[in-house]
Amino acid sequence: MPFNIPVASPAADPFTAVRVLDHVREASLSRATLGLSPESLTLAWADWAMHLAGAPGKRLELALRLGRAAIAMAGGTQQSGTAETGSASIAADPRFAGPSWQREPYRHWAQAFSLAEQWWSEATRDVPGTEPHHEQVLAFVARQWLDMLAPSNQPWANPEVVERSLEQGGANLWRGGLHWLQDLQRKTSGVLPVGCENFIVGGNLACTPGQVVLRNHLMELIQYRPTTASVYAEPVLLVSAWIMKYYILDLSQHNSLVRWLVQQGHTVFCVSWRNVTEADRDIALDDYRSSGVMAALDAIGEIIPKRKVHALGYCLGGTLLAVAAAAMARARDERLASVTLLAAQTDFTEPGELQLFIDPAQVHMLDSVMWQRGYLTAAQMSGAFQMLRSNDLIWSQLVHHYMLGERVPTSDLMAWNADSTRLPQRMHSEYLHRLFLENDLATGRYLVQGHPIAPQNIRVPIFALGTERDHVAPWRSVYKIHYLTDTELTFVLTNGGHNAGIVNEPGHPHRHFRMAVKAAVDACLSADEWQSAAPQHEGSWWPVWHDWLARHSGAKRVGPPSIGLKGHAALGEAPGSYVMQR
Repeated sequence: MPFNIPVASPAADPFTAVRVLDHVREASLSRATLGLSPESLTLAWADWAMHLAGAPGKRLELALRLGRAAIAMAGGTQQSGTAETGSASIAADPRFAGPSWQREPYRHWAQAFSLAEQWWSEATRDVPGTEPHHEQVLAFVARQWLDMLAPSNQPWANPEVVERSLEQGGANLWRGGLHWLQDLQRKTSGVLPVGCENFIVGGNLACTPGQVVLRNHLMELIQYRPTTASVYAEPVLLVSAWIMKYYILDLSQHNSLVRWLVQQGHTVFCVSWRNVTEADRDIALDDYRSSGVMAALDAIGEIIPKRKVHALGYCLGGTLLAVAAAAMARARDERLASVTLLAAQTDFTEPGELQLFIDPAQVHMLDSVMWQRGYLTAAQMSGAFQMLRSNDLIWSQLVHHYMLGERVPTSDLMAWNADSTRLPQRMHSEYLHRLFLENDLATGRYLVQGHPIAPQNIRVPIFALGTERDHVAPWRSVYKIHYLTDTELTFVLTNGGHNAGIVNEPGHPHRHFRMAVKAAVDACLSADEWQSAAPQHEGSWWPVWHDWLARHSGAKRVGPPSIGLKGHAALGEAPGSYVMQR
């Protein structure tokens, strides 16, 4: 792909054009390194290696651990409670959970792998003097290599693959090869993965009836048709992240949060973001606030005058909503009735393993890639997320699709996840620098229209939710909203991950959550204290949130409002046109 070098306008700094070479070099290098900064990895390795070389005690400890592991393997012992055991880890590791793994030599190979994994985990931790971030990077890289080399990923060392191959005379491997060719062809031609053709946006996905009532250069605002004779007076505005298509909130009929809210008597509006192109490289983070959240509130105010709005933000949309709510609080704008933040971070000091990809060297490479293209591609984003859960999202797929020759049935959530979006250069760079690296929102340095904002100024009730297995916004990071606000705060921790924990309709099996309310005058608990104290409830958190909305709404229900802006023709039926852009 040839470089499309942006033409820079004359600047006061005469050396700006010269520094373009830095971007060209980084963008070129990223193609060979899959977007990972070699400088960041080298710095992490050098820091760890030099400090390990100067720590004889740590080296002796690792040697002793290695010796004990070798003795355990040679004697076939199972030393319960020690880091060198391996047997307990094998039992808990889903890769080796099948009965076939209990036979030799497979059990022996699995135990050896588990011991190696444990040893490297110890080797990359607690090296005196090493920068914690560098230790985390080294531990992550070591885990990625080990996961790739796991016996479960080798066809000759995986007993399930061996048995299937013997039973079917290798037909499973033949089917797997055909699957691989089919997937490669679809990926190179830009076609969605196999099975996604069964899920149609506007057909069996994003099919709640409604109309587009506002369209600007960045978003469409959808107003959904009421299904009840009366509705709560305060409407609900849903703000999804533009890192994903909005219809995760309006998935299939049985698990659509939008449809469920409408059925409970809420007037629902939802922001559907435009999928940006290279021409949108200069769209800023604040444009999403002004042309997204604020424009939506302005339109809702015209459709339903003099009514406050319950606003919900999911993921990056929740971070944006927190920014908008803090700016509105500073400006004495009282149009919000409440704020709901789903899997949304406001303090980025501990953002989880995603921070492994966010340091100055890595951000510089991302800036250069985006500078060259004008946006960040979905493939680059999804690659980072997949590596965070490589066993679930990469290697288990490889085993099932290509070794066992089985296609895992595509679900509506999987089809939505494949319907990717792009992020504009300026916005994503501001997000990484101002929020991830500098943590400006939590520290009162984030500026909106030239003025610093603070979440502490938000006075409306907040409902915040984290998910137990979230690899994008870890729940302990989401919990930090407690330390940034002085208002009533209801916090819910639900099982599931970043997406499945949100698509959590009533009646979904094996769902539970914890919930506790903190009044404005109550003392803060730590995340672990909160988890120990908050009672666990079975079922979906949706009804609890609906009850919370009802308590913070007017007691009297009203007739459904008209759809659309007065004097303006409808702009089209839901789900609109922006969601169709690829």
